[in-house]
Amino acid sequence: MTSLTLELTAPPTPRIDLSALTPDRLAGRSADAIRYLPLWVGNEEARLGDLFTVTAGDTDDILIRCDSDRLDGIGTGMSRGAIRVEGRAGAYLGRQQRGGTISVSGDTGPFAGSGMTGGGIEIGGNAGDFLGAAIAGERRGMRGGRIEVRGNAGDRVGDHQRRGLILIGGDAGDYCGSRLVAGTIVVLGRTGANLGFAMRRGTLLLTAQPRLPPTFNPNGTQEPGFLALLNRELAGRSGPFAQLQARGIRVHRWLGDLGYGGQGEVLVWA
Repeated sequence: MTSLTLELTAPPTPRIDLSALTPDRLAGRSADAIRYLPLWVGNEEARLGDLFTVTAGDTDDILIRCDSDRLDGIGTGMSRGAIRVEGRAGAYLGRQQRGGTISVSGDTGPFAGSGMTGGGIEIGGNAGDFLGAAIAGERRGMRGGRIEVRGNAGDRVGDHQRRGLILIGGDAGDYCGSRLVAGTIVVLGRTGANLGFAMRRGTLLLTAQPRLPPTFNPNGTQEPGFLALLNRELAGRSGPFAQLQARGIRVHRWLGDLGYGGQGEVLVWA
């Protein structure tokens, strides 16, 4: 069966909240019923059919065609199915996602994967700030699942992350892994200032030597077994992460942040 396809008819000026358009919420609805669904456009409501061309298809496989970074909340709370975005996406992509997959061919805005507990997100372009991080007023960011970014990511990747895996094929900004509680962040490019600031546990895995705060102590060269499992898991994937197996499992290790218990680790491939 073909995908349920939503094609943006014109670039919007106000931001559009698409959090209602998930496989869970659209299950059993006809294309006509979907056209009449209300969406928040800025502080006003509009019918979905006034903004998108709707082509009937499988509501468990949603295709969104757009060239705008003003479509927010795509995949919020979804637990099943797939959402594909041909183009860019706005803020809060996959917010509190519980299952299923989201893929975006272009860039995404801030807070992608915030609060997610399961499922997967694939971003073909760059990700904004606070990838997999907690939003203001919350103390728990990403708590499960996997986020894969082919390009670069902004500041505060994984802030308050508690579980899950974040893969970044390019560079990451400042404060990557800040206040990390658990989980793993892999960065194949360079990282900015204050890497791992206030992290309590968890793992930051890098290919380039970072600028570490003075509250991290070197812990020698090691060969952690979990790296072999991670490399095998990623070996069948396309893109930059498929080549990690060739790097082996030998890494230089630092422990920190010593000001916050010092049980986190920064690993750099030797």
